[in-house]
Amino acid sequence: MARPLHYYLVGTGSWFLAYGIQSVMFAWLVTMVLRESPERVGFAQMALLLPGTLLILVGGSYADRFGGRKVVILAQSFAVFASGYLLFIVASDRLTYPLIIVYAVLMGLAQAFATPARDGLLNEVAEGRLQRTVMLTSIMQFGLQMIGFLVASQSDRFGPELIIGSQMLALLIGVFGFLRIRAGGRPSVLAPPRLFRSVVEGAKTVFGSPSMRMVMIQNVAMAMFFMGSYIVTMPILVREVFSGSAQDLAFMNGANSLGLVATILLLLRLGDVQRQGRALLLAQGLGALVLAGAGVAPSYLLWVVALFVWGICGGAAMTMSRTIMQEQAPEAQRGRVMSFYSFSFMGAGPVGALICGYLVELFGPQSALMIAAASMLVVILVVGAGSGLWRLEGHTHQALNEASDGV
Repeated sequence: MARPLHYYLVGTGSWFLAYGIQSVMFAWLVTMVLRESPERVGFAQMALLLPGTLLILVGGSYADRFGGRKVVILAQSFAVFASGYLLFIVASDRLTYPLIIVYAVLMGLAQAFATPARDGLLNEVAEGRLQRTVMLTSIMQFGLQMIGFLVASQSDRFGPELIIGSQMLALLIGVFGFLRIRAGGRPSVLAPPRLFRSVVEGAKTVFGSPSMRMVMIQNVAMAMFFMGSYIVTMPILVREVFSGSAQDLAFMNGANSLGLVATILLLLRLGDVQRQGRALLLAQGLGALVLAGAGVAPSYLLWVVALFVWGICGGAAMTMSRTIMQEQAPEAQRGRVMSFYSFSFMGAGPVGALICGYLVELFGPQSALMIAAASMLVVILVVGAGSGLWRLEGHTHQALNEASDGV
């Protein structure tokens, strides 16, 4: 019989396969089919992320209260419904900007509860190899995202209905994967605290740790300047500078994800990274420089190469930041701690989407990438100089002894 980790990877992988399809499809429908302005593209992406801003902390609290398995099953089932809604409006030729915003909100709601539940469940199925499990999950995430990008790139050829149907099927397979997990993800035998107090307890734990606090700060900056550039600036750049199609959007996403996977495979071969904070800061700083280079790339090919290298940096940064948070989270608060981790990223995402939309409108997509890269580099330099993250050594809970490194 397969171990819980195998079923976890099936459930998680299916979500990210569907997410890869959605990443291309949603941008293609808003940017290429509806031909919306940069501001409205930014608003659409904000609508996709905003429910996470409002509800992901609640999702983390519910994951600790009722068990990550139960919450992720319900949330992913709701995502199946949201995909069915999108399939209906596209197949019936009713696609409009307001209706696709409704879809964005529905999927955002599903993600707000599914993300912290999955993250909280990860430690319980890790079988004592946390950093390795984080890397395996990341490979599954980005590898299947690339397949999702490839599937979505065929929208022009086969039509969006078949592609959205594939997204629904992937999510449904994931529901069955999580249903097969019988061990782990169970709620505590102790009486759970009330919702508000539960969220407050998680906040005290996160912000009471200097290293977790700094991870949160850099995560906010990454969401505003990196994710905002990725979901708003780059699709517009493909449309306006390179006159691209759905295939070009998929190729863009695939190159970035290939870089992420390449880094994680290398980390798996090399073994656990001890100086996780230092690796995080170096990866983010180099990523900012590469993003600036993408802003001045003279051709589509060189621009895609820059995105591949940017993905290499992102693979290291995401693995290190997630591992730091997982290692330092108390077992009884893991869902809440990881919901704050996700909140720092998803919560700042809507703001980043709007900011990048306005930057594109004012300065054009290439200059907008340069501005975002410079802003991110400033944040990383400040965090690196003003905290103990550079000296953080992970892997055991001895890393919690950071009192002298506080900010």
